[in-house]
Amino acid sequence: MDAPPSEDLSSTVESPVDHLRFHRQHEHLSKTFGSDLFGLKAEALARFFGTPVFLGVQSVIVAIWIAANVLGLAYFDAYPFILLNLAFSLQAAYAAPLILLAQTRQAARDKAHSEADAKHREAIAVASGKHSAQTLELLRQNTELTEITKAMAERIETLTAEIHRHLVLDTTRKN
Repeated sequence: MDAPPSEDLSSTVESPVDHLRFHRQHEHLSKTFGSDLFGLKAEALARFFGTPVFLGVQSVIVAIWIAANVLGLAYFDAYPFILLNLAFSLQAAYAAPLILLAQTRQAARDKAHSEADAKHREAIAVASGKHSAQTLELLRQNTELTEITKAMAERIETLTAEIHRHLVLDTTRKN
């Protein structure tokens, strides 16, 4: 005997869904300052500026700087600490643009992710609508089949009763 032809299961099995399909177009925003060497170093520096380690190290350096100049251990920056003020100004001149750039890029990433999430929710709503329509159609078909089954059961019951009557009549006539 020949085996029945096998069905092509690839048409019935759905391919896996890429849940990040709406986010992939925004991957270029994943790095705050870009993916080149400057971008990676600038991002690392901008992230470091707000850490407790940076604040602690900076505080220790400033304390040593002031103590060294006040106690006479060094004489490179006398009391109004002009050089220290210049160092802080230089640090702020580099830190502020890096932090602003990081915030701008973060806002762009947040907006892109928000739009991608909205597209994803819309796709889910469309798929949900399709599934609801399919479910309603299946329920309609199930109701129709139930009614047909009920009608067939009633017809079988009627035929069974008629056959029973004929058999009973035939046996009573023969007696």
